Amino acid sequence: MFPTLHDLLGWGPPIDTHSAFVALGLAAAGLVFLIEKRRRGVTDERIPYIVLGALAGAAVLSRLGTWAQHLDPSKNLSFTEQLLHGNASMLSALVGAWLGVHVAKRIVRYPLRTGDLFAPAVALAMAIGRIGCLLTERPGTPTGAGWGIVLDADAAAYTASPAGVPLHPSFVYEIAFHLAAFAILWFWLRHRPIAAGETLTLYVAAYGVFRFGVEFVRGNDIAWLGLTRPQLFLLVTIPLLLARIVYKAQRGALTTRIGRTVPREQHT
Repeated sequence: MFPTLHDLLGWGPPIDTHSAFVALGLAAAGLVFLIEKRRRGVTDERIPYIVLGALAGAAVLSRLGTWAQHLDPSKNLSFTEQLLHGNASMLSALVGAWLGVHVAKRIVRYPLRTGDLFAPAVALAMAIGRIGCLLTERPGTPTGAGWGIVLDADAAAYTASPAGVPLHPSFVYEIAFHLAAFAILWFWLRHRPIAAGETLTLYVAAYGVFRFGVEFVRGNDIAWLGLTRPQLFLLVTIPLLLARIVYKAQRGALTTRIGRTVPREQHT
């Protein structure tokens, strides 16, 4: 395990490794967002406020999503401690970003869909951010597969994992998923006649299904009925996302109709 970049590189300041890869992921996402924004001809001056809303929502809810982990409130961190030092959740960050975008749109009165601008950027940010998780967190549950990660005594103690036992590289699975999703979004879906905003819906739904499955080898605590907290959350949200996709598809609303005249900026 490499808690800091100094541990990873052998030199430099003791910067938190996970935070560094999150920052790198956000920088890469910003570049992808700007490229897609320019390609789609989006010039509205309110877009930066919407991005700010997404970042603020993700930052706040990523922490709050793991706050009430214990039924006894005295065992949970205070509100301030949770925001500053609490564990972060990627699923909560996605929900927070979605809420932040919608709040920002309300404030600045921006009426158009923006999911297509965010989809490939989010996929790439998730892939890079998960590298930080791979280098600093418990890999997963024990596996008999040859590609398992074996931790020494120090790394096992740091991550509360068994030592000398091959463990599922669950974060490698996630990195591969998000890189594949980025490739599909960037090289194929963004060039297809999909209705405005729906590529993000498709990506989030696919990730939800994938994440539900990978949770079985993540090693997270079981909360109820043999499922982890993320799985219980996804048990509710996945059907909603899939129902939305099916409903849109049946109404022909997942694709832009041929011959329909739509301002270029509306495809966002």
